[in-house]
Amino acid sequence: MFINITDSKEAANKGSSSGLVHYLEKENRIYNKNEPEYWFNGQQVRIDPYVAMRTIDNNIAKLGKDDAKFFLLNISPSQKEITFLKKQYGEDGAQDQMKGFAVRVMDGYAQNFKREGINSHEDLVWFGKLENYRYYTHNDPEVKQGIKKRGGRKEGEQMHVQIIVSRKDATNKVKLSPMNTSRGKNEDHSKKMGQFDRVAFKQCGETLFDELFEFDRQLKDTMAYANAHKNGSLAERVQMETRNKEEEAAHLGTSLTENQSDMKLAPGIHPYSTTIDQSFEDFISPIHVDIKDDVDDEAIHGRNRHRKRQARTNTR
Repeated sequence: MFINITDSKEAANKGSSSGLVHYLEKENRIYNKNEPEYWFNGQQVRIDPYVAMRTIDNNIAKLGKDDAKFFLLNISPSQKEITFLKKQYGEDGAQDQMKGFAVRVMDGYAQNFKREGINSHEDLVWFGKLENYRYYTHNDPEVKQGIKKRGGRKEGEQMHVQIIVSRKDATNKVKLSPMNTSRGKNEDHSKKMGQFDRVAFKQCGETLFDELFEFDRQLKDTMAYANAHKNGSLAERVQMETRNKEEEAAHLGTSLTENQSDMKLAPGIHPYSTTIDQSFEDFISPIHVDIKDDVDDEAIHGRNRHRKRQARTNTR
């Protein structure tokens, strides 16, 4: 489970959210389905894009022109996790479960601030959009090596959720920035500073997925394992690898329980809370979403914004 919060430069979040909302509507434009994929939050599952944009853009009281107005969250389950959900709930059911899971993730997002009055997704202004595909961009190694073409659809299970969350809370009074890593002099002072532990938030998502769906996560698929291999000492890496081999040996001859409980997480969304009390070194590579690389416009429809901009410059 990869959860990333995109920084202000890539999300272009100092102005209107219209550009980002337009970008996240790309699958509706490309596939032109009879029933579009609507936006959702903790209260509704059929929200039009203009409603999401207008609500985010109007929730900016006392924010300056250079202040971030919103942030972009990317919730990307692994191929194993998506396959597991589809096996348990079917294609459409898995999508509903992902939306319900996103609501729980936003509960964890709110709680991570440790601010009085900010306790769940209901205290935030946010809108989610489920996407089923990803596309190759010029930054992908396969494109650079000539193996794949820019704009081509990536293989495998790619279902994920993109969330736009307002910088201000639901009352439009409290500033909440997940980029704030300021540590106070003590725990109480840290709460006043509004510190956000992004690593703990990511860990929360992994733990929450496992608990909600009774997912039997192997040690090698955990944040702790990846952290040890990337940032740990030689002794820590050896210890983690030993634990992994022991776990794999213990799982030989066993299988996952197929009779999972029939969970009803969406569309009847209901409150769920999970306490964030773990901290790890930040090691997950960010999942970048850059509006200037809107591949469906540039690669699929043959438009090139950069060339047009250059052409206008040359005619002056």
